[in-house]
Amino acid sequence: MLDRLIPQRIDNDYCGHPLAFWMFFPITLVTLVRSLIHMLRADGGAQSIATIPLDTFTSGGAQGIVAVFALWGLSQFLLGILYLGVLWRWRTLLPLMYLLLVVEYVGRFAIGTTKPIGALETPPGAIANFVFPALAVAMLILSLRQSANSASAGSQPAGS
Repeated sequence: MLDRLIPQRIDNDYCGHPLAFWMFFPITLVTLVRSLIHMLRADGGAQSIATIPLDTFTSGGAQGIVAVFALWGLSQFLLGILYLGVLWRWRTLLPLMYLLLVVEYVGRFAIGTTKPIGALETPPGAIANFVFPALAVAMLILSLRQSANSASAGSQPAGS
């Protein structure tokens, strides 16, 4: 199983369940769209989406929050580009990407619990902190299971 999680050869020879492959498309899209919002929106989505009351902060404080959101967006964008590479060329890394998703969202939940953001309302992303790790765990399990098609000799990986 460790060889499936951290393959010795990185290529498109994905042998897991096709659903885990296809579910990675919307996850990649959400990651890229969210990253662009954080980088390109004037407030980085901090007030307009996450309801952080930037207008109650000092000018420098608000600028700092917006900059952190933009930097977070850049990190998400780079991760999204990696996800595109996995979908296009490196599908054997799919189980590892799902493991990273689990770690990311569990980490978000833990940090959000210990260092909460003073938002006026529950941000929409807070719901994702519950949905995405559960989805990622399920897809991780499916991506590690050898699909019936790939178990038969000489079959093509999903989406090839």
